[in-house]
Amino acid sequence: MRILIAPDSYKGSLSALEAARAIQKGMLEVFPEAEIVLAPIADGGEGTVDALVTATGGTIIRETVSGPLGEPVDSFWGILGDSSAAVIEMAAASGLTLIPEAERNPRVTSSRGTGQLMKSAMDRGFRKLIIGMGGSATNDGGAGMARALGVKFLDSQGWELPEGGAALSDLAEIDLSGIDSRIEETEIVVACDVDNPLCGPRGASEVYGPQKGASADVIRELDAALENFAKEASMSTGRDVAALPGAGAAGGMGAGLMFFTPAVLRPGIEIVFEFLGLASLIQKADIVITGEGKTDFQTPFGKGPAGVGDLAGHFGKVAICISGSLGNGAEEVLNHGIQAVISIIPRPMALNECMQSAEILVEQAADRVARLLKAGMALTQTQKRDV
Repeated sequence: MRILIAPDSYKGSLSALEAARAIQKGMLEVFPEAEIVLAPIADGGEGTVDALVTATGGTIIRETVSGPLGEPVDSFWGILGDSSAAVIEMAAASGLTLIPEAERNPRVTSSRGTGQLMKSAMDRGFRKLIIGMGGSATNDGGAGMARALGVKFLDSQGWELPEGGAALSDLAEIDLSGIDSRIEETEIVVACDVDNPLCGPRGASEVYGPQKGASADVIRELDAALENFAKEASMSTGRDVAALPGAGAAGGMGAGLMFFTPAVLRPGIEIVFEFLGLASLIQKADIVITGEGKTDFQTPFGKGPAGVGDLAGHFGKVAICISGSLGNGAEEVLNHGIQAVISIIPRPMALNECMQSAEILVEQAADRVARLLKAGMALTQTQKRDV
C-alpha cells in the first residue's frame, strides 16, 4: 500500500512536517509494511517557507528584522534547493502571532520587516522572490514593506509619516526617487489565496481588521486611510490596482506589492503544489491523508486540504482529512474530493490542552483512521469471497 501524507500546519501547535510525521507514526502502527511518502504543504501563509525548502532540499536563512510593532524579531526566509528563488512568508516578519493578543493594533502595525526580508534576499543576489501572504498583523497597504525598499510617504508639510495604516489618512505625497532599483529586475510571485479588493465592504479593513484587533470605528478609519493611500499610490506609480482581486490581501499588502513592484498574484496552493510535484505524488498513491488545524467553511476557499482533495478526486484516489477541530461548514470539504474528515479530539478538552498534546493526538487520530481503513479493506475482501 502506498500512502501519501500531505497535511498543512496545525497553527500554533505543529508545523506541516511535524504533523506529517505524527500521521506517519499512527499509520505505521496499523500498516507497518506501507510505503509512505511525506509531502507537507502550505497555502501561502505560515509554513510556506518550510514546505518549499523541505520539498526542494533548500536552506533556511535567519534574520533579525523589524516586527509588526517596530521591535526586533527573529525571522527567516528560504532558498530553494536549486537556488532559483528566495521564499519569504509575511507571517515570519509581520505576522499576527508575533504580537500578544492584548497588543494587537492595526492602526500602527507595519509590514516593514517583510520588506527587509525582500531586501536581504536581493542583497544575496536573488532576482526571483516567492512571497507568502497569510497571517499578517498589518493593515498598512504594504507601505512598511515599501519603506524598507526606499519609498517615502510624506504628509502635506513634507514630513515622513509614522508607521501603520492609520497614518495613511495624512498621506499627501509618495517619493519614489529612492526605491531600490533592483526591484524592477526582480520577478515577484505572490502566493495569495483571497480575492478581496483593497477597500470597501469586502476590503482589507472590513474583512480582516477585526481579527487584527480593529473595532468598528477603527475599521472605518483604516478603510478611509487605505482609500487615500490608493489614490496617492495610483497617481505616483501610474498603476490602478485597488479594485483588483487580491489587492486587499494581508492588510492591503497585495495592493502595495502591485503598486511598487512588478508582482504577480497567484493562488498559494498552486505555487506550493507545483514545487512539490503533488499531482504526480497523488497519482502514485493508493490513499491520501491531509489535515490542518481547523476545518470549516473557509477551507474550500484556497486552503491546502481542499486543494489536496480536489487533486485526489481528479485522480480517483481516496482522501481523508485529519483536523485539529471541526467548525461550521466543515462538511463542505466533502465536495472537494475528501471522503471523510476526522477530528483529533477524542474527548472534551480545553483548547490549550489540545494544542499542547497535538502531536500525540494527531498520531492517535491517524491510528484510528488506519484501523477504519483496514476494516473497510477486510470488508471488501469478505464481499469478494461471498460473490
